[in-house]
Amino acid sequence: MNGPVSKSTTLRKDLEISDSEFEQLRDFIYQQTGIAISDNRKYLLENRLINRLKEHNLNSFGEYYYFLKYDPGRRQELNRLYAVITTNETSFYRNPPQMKLFQETILPRVLARKRKARDRTLRIWSAGCSTGEEPYTLAIILHEVLGRELPFWDIRITANDLSEDVIQSAKRGVYSEYTLRSTPEEILKRYFSRNGDGRFSIVPEVSKLVTFGIINLSDRFQLKRIERSDVVFCRNVIIYFDEDMKRQVINGIYDNLVSSGYLFVGHSESLHNISRAFKPCHYPGAMVYKKEG
Repeated sequence: MNGPVSKSTTLRKDLEISDSEFEQLRDFIYQQTGIAISDNRKYLLENRLINRLKEHNLNSFGEYYYFLKYDPGRRQELNRLYAVITTNETSFYRNPPQMKLFQETILPRVLARKRKARDRTLRIWSAGCSTGEEPYTLAIILHEVLGRELPFWDIRITANDLSEDVIQSAKRGVYSEYTLRSTPEEILKRYFSRNGDGRFSIVPEVSKLVTFGIINLSDRFQLKRIERSDVVFCRNVIIYFDEDMKRQVINGIYDNLVSSGYLFVGHSESLHNISRAFKPCHYPGAMVYKKEG
């Protein structure tokens, strides 16, 4: 097929993904994103994509595959696909022990090293930032730790995700009470403004520290364009990759980090069988990986 997909006028009620359609879509998603979908997740993929078929009035998952390959609107649809195949369930101050470790130990250590070297630049990378909760939490912590000293620092938090829709949501910086459920009350008062609809907007003093952009972590050339980082957060991201892609992404992060830089992964994730290049540093309730040398 070498042209746009024509939309059907009627929609089957018994949409199911066949083995061959699953293989087509699975391989396509892997080629585009590096995200690996195992055979036992066939029906999960079906459930997540069925609304996309309905949106475009397509009669089969095969038609959807060709839509993604050839339709003039495929680029926009790819963004929708990326959003539905990844889980964007997140919140401010997610995994408090990790945030406490960053705020009370790792960040002060990095800042002390910078001060000693008379270097007032700080670069943090949120790789897989979802709708912005993580990088904004990091920006709030920087305000809390540096206080009145913050204006004298050159700080940038680079926040990336695969989906344009997710990035646009992050840029808006508007959140529900549920997303803020782990946020201390005093932090909520200082760094958010309540909207008329009951939601909360991040204040400009926080948002100006964060730069959002789209990135495909499976593309090693895109990783090389990220500014060298003092700290990287890549939490609950590599779970989507197979072993080869995990190694590629983690190696890319290793290259991005400055010497003695730190990497946070998800609290249930481990680099044990992925990379021996990092030194695991254990603390009460949390751990972080350090690049030595």
